[in-house]
Amino acid sequence: MASYLNILFVFLTLTLPTLCFCRKPPTVEGLKGGFSVQLIHRDSPNSPFYNPTETSFQQRNKAFLRSFNRLNHFYPKSKASQKTTQSEISSNNGEYLVKYSIGTPPFEVMGIADTGSDLVWSQCNPCDQCYNQTSPVFDPSKSSTYKPVSCYSKVCESLGETYCHSDSDPSCEYTMSYGDGSHTQGTLAFDTLTLGSTTVGFPEIPIGCGVNNAGTFDSEGSGIVGLGGGDVSLITQIGPSIDFKFSYCLVPLSDSKSTSKLNFGENAVVDGPGTVSTSIIRGSAATFYYLRLEGMSVGTKRIDFAGDSTSNVADGNIIIDSGTTLTLLPQSFYAKLESAVTAQINLERVNSTNEILSLCYKSPPNDVIEVPPVTAHFTGADVVLNSLNTFVSVSEGVTCFAFAPVSTGSIFGNIAQMNHLVGYDFVKKTVSFKSTDCTKM
Repeated sequence: MASYLNILFVFLTLTLPTLCFCRKPPTVEGLKGGFSVQLIHRDSPNSPFYNPTETSFQQRNKAFLRSFNRLNHFYPKSKASQKTTQSEISSNNGEYLVKYSIGTPPFEVMGIADTGSDLVWSQCNPCDQCYNQTSPVFDPSKSSTYKPVSCYSKVCESLGETYCHSDSDPSCEYTMSYGDGSHTQGTLAFDTLTLGSTTVGFPEIPIGCGVNNAGTFDSEGSGIVGLGGGDVSLITQIGPSIDFKFSYCLVPLSDSKSTSKLNFGENAVVDGPGTVSTSIIRGSAATFYYLRLEGMSVGTKRIDFAGDSTSNVADGNIIIDSGTTLTLLPQSFYAKLESAVTAQINLERVNSTNEILSLCYKSPPNDVIEVPPVTAHFTGADVVLNSLNTFVSVSEGVTCFAFAPVSTGSIFGNIAQMNHLVGYDFVKKTVSFKSTDCTKM
C-alpha cells in the first residue's frame, strides 16, 4: 500500500500545476458541474466605465489606443506605433470586467479580468496613497476570514518582489509593477473570494490588499482579477476545484444586448466538431499565454510567420490575450498580410478618421463587406476568422482591418477571438478554439 501511495503522489506531482496554495475545497455543493459568470465589456452600459455621451465609434477608437498601451504591458521595452502618442489613454490592464466579492461577509467589487497578470488585488483601507476610487473600498478589518500571509511562506516567495513588514509583524508585503508603469503595493492575505453573483466561494485565496496604487488605473475600477498562468493566479489557486480549466466566449462589439461569459470547470470544456487545439508555450514569465503562430492565410494565399518572431520565448511567438482589442503583428509580416487582404477586396479604399488603422474601406449601405476568410495557423490548430474577426466599423460608412503593425511583439487580440469559445486547460497545457455564437451561451 505504501508503494502504491508513493507512485500516486509522484503522478499527481508531475501532472498538476505546481505551487497551488489552495487549502480547502470551495464552500459550494455541486461545483463539479462547473459554473459561469458574466464578463462585462468596459464600454457596456453595465460597466462602471460606461460613458453615455460617447458614441460606439469613440469607444472603439479608445480601445484601439489601449491596445498599443497594452503592448507595453507584455513588452515593456517595445516602441509601438507613433500613433499611440496622440492621446493618453488609461489602459487599466484590460477590456473586460468581472464581479467578485472579498471576505466574510462578502464585499462586492468589480475588477478587470486580466489574462495577462496573476495576482487578484483590490484597493484596501486604510489607503495610504491610492488612486481615487468612486466605489467603496474594501476594509479588511471587517472581514472575519482575512488573514495576512506570512513573509516566510511559499506563496509570498512566489510573488517575487516581497518583504517582511517588520520583525514584530512578519506579514507579506508585496510590490507588483506593470509594463505600462502602473503599480500596486500592499499586504498579501488569504481571504474568501466569491465569483460573480453566484454563491461560489473559495476560501483562503491569496489576495493583494493594495494601499499604495498608482498609474493608469481608472477611478471607476477596483483592482484586477489575475487569470494568467502563474502560481498565484486565480486559475491556479482554485485549480483543483475546476479541473484547472477556464474558458470565455466574447460577443461581437456590435452586440450591446448580450453579455460575454467566463466559464470554469466542466462548463469550460471546449470539445466537439470543429474544435482545434494548440499548445501553451511557457516562457520565463509563466503568466503569459504564448502560442506558436506558423502563418496566416488570406483565402488560399498563405503567408509564413517564420523568422518574424520577436519574443525571447523559445518556439512561442505570439501572446493570446483577451485584454487587447486589436491583433498586433510585426511590421514586415503585417505588410504582407495587408497586401494579401487588399488584393482580394474590391471596394473604395479611404483614410481612417482616427489614423490608427491603415487599411480602411468605404462600407456598403448595409455596413457588411465581403472579405475572404483569414486563417490563423497555430501549431496544430487552424483558426478561421471571418469578417467579424478581421474588420471593424470605425466611423459612419468606414470599416477597417482590425490588425496593426508594431515594431516589437505580437498579440492575438479579442476581436479575432469573438464568437469563438476559447478554452484554457492547465493540465493538457493547451488553448482550444471552437466557432460559437457567443450571444446564445
